[in-house]
Amino acid sequence: MSSSKEEPLVAAVPAPPLNIPSGATVSVKIIDTTTAIKVPLSLQMGPKIMGHDDLFCPAYSFLIEHPSGRKLLYDLGTRKDLENLSPSIVGMMSAPGWHFKVEKDVAEILEANATSTGSIEAVIWSHWHFDHIGNMETFPSSVNLIVGPGFKSGLLPGYPTNKDSHLLESDWAGRELVELEFDARLKLGQFKAIDYFDDGSFYLLDAPGHAIGHVCGLARVSKGTGGEEDTFVFMGGDTCHHGGQWRPNQYLPLPKQVFPTKPILGRSVCPGSVFQTLHRHNSAVEEYYKMAPNFPQDYQEAEKTIHHMQEFDAAENILVIIAHDCAPLEPNSGFKFFPDGTLNDWKRDKLDQRIRWTFLEDFQSAIEQGARQETKMEAGLTFRPR
Repeated sequence: MSSSKEEPLVAAVPAPPLNIPSGATVSVKIIDTTTAIKVPLSLQMGPKIMGHDDLFCPAYSFLIEHPSGRKLLYDLGTRKDLENLSPSIVGMMSAPGWHFKVEKDVAEILEANATSTGSIEAVIWSHWHFDHIGNMETFPSSVNLIVGPGFKSGLLPGYPTNKDSHLLESDWAGRELVELEFDARLKLGQFKAIDYFDDGSFYLLDAPGHAIGHVCGLARVSKGTGGEEDTFVFMGGDTCHHGGQWRPNQYLPLPKQVFPTKPILGRSVCPGSVFQTLHRHNSAVEEYYKMAPNFPQDYQEAEKTIHHMQEFDAAENILVIIAHDCAPLEPNSGFKFFPDGTLNDWKRDKLDQRIRWTFLEDFQSAIEQGARQETKMEAGLTFRPR
């Protein structure tokens, strides 16, 4: 579903400056990890919208390649052999309404496409949840594992030393486990940041709240010429799980017109006002979904992180991709997945406009039945370290 950002239903509030320094660029390739997850939506967010009962989730990995030849992976999706996750996770996955399918490990995808796992410098876990950490045993011990603040004190030891742990000690056994330390010396927008390659090409961002050690990534993928700005890819991890959790907002109101991939109300061009009417507050500038109160590790911090990401999403030179957004996999999205291309030309290809409002199609049933979003929230899933 595409739209015209220049024609919002109401006037947008200018987003604050991000103050990103100049720097070099990296290549970014998005990998479909073949993870397919279905879970009840109310476990993670609400209030309910008629007909949108389940969350269908892919999971993306990102291959970041520096001009020097150094390579990183941000996230790995879910491991293929689900039965070999920690016993506590295997038990949780049998809950009613939960469905999982994984065809390949990321290591298999890389090796099948002439990218050696041994060429990877490090794997960055956006956070410790099983649908992001893959199977580190498929990578040689030379590959470091990078985790966010609080990981070691809050999550170690893993299974089997701690029989109730959600994590496997084998994921970091025999390899360097690097815990990031952020300070206030470098901030991009409102995020504390680390310049990984020390040249402004790739930053790691402290993005707390969803889980212990949650981090995002920001890659510069092109240098502006002729007065144009540099462009970036923002890797949002689990800052949100659905587009309706951070859009619309004051910086990015609902558009006057949206163009669904299939007709809504019999129309191939749909007025944005019908989606405003659906909103529980009849709002064109407030997110549809809030996090379920029990779901994030720290609700207030997670909410701040969402607001900080919204400031990046409002920038015309930044493409925001969260880990579980279905939109890039849509046939008309224009995305080229590894090994068929990079995200470096996303601005030229207008990928941001192609996917920005695709999530609205999840509300088709409610729109066509004249329903309105409910106001009651459910408590949601409690998912904490053990």
